[in-house]
Amino acid sequence: MIRKLTATDNDGATTILRLVLGVIFFAHGAQKLLGWFGGYGFNGTMGFFTGVMHIPAVFAFLAIAAEFFGGLGLILGLFTRLAAFGVLCNMIVAVAMVHSHFGFWMNWTGAQKGEGFEYHLLLIAASVFLIIHGAGAASVDHLFSSPAMSRINAQARSQAA
Repeated sequence: MIRKLTATDNDGATTILRLVLGVIFFAHGAQKLLGWFGGYGFNGTMGFFTGVMHIPAVFAFLAIAAEFFGGLGLILGLFTRLAAFGVLCNMIVAVAMVHSHFGFWMNWTGAQKGEGFEYHLLLIAASVFLIIHGAGAASVDHLFSSPAMSRINAQARSQAA
């Protein structure tokens, strides 16, 4: 199962997509978890999610964790498919609960009461791509799926038998 989760190729374009998505979600997660970049931190975010948006605490926590730890996982290329799945779930919920009410377009002119979901669709598409293709080059997943690692694992299994 771990092999299927970490299988990837050595594609540089996939790496770029993964790193950009990872930085975006790490930054947003750091706002929510640590209060960095002008965010409200864990207590403020949990208060908003549970008090104002009426999201159950466990799901509010999972949303924060998916952004912060999913972003870290994407940056490192560590269990990329799992990290991208967390990000995907987060964006689907964001569109369904908040952004679909404001239409497709982002609020470029300030005329809308909120942001539409066009940006979220890009993030969903990038997440789906990474779930399908894996981490690409320069990733921990690539190290796990390399031929050298496969030989090491095979040797360890044969020695254990």
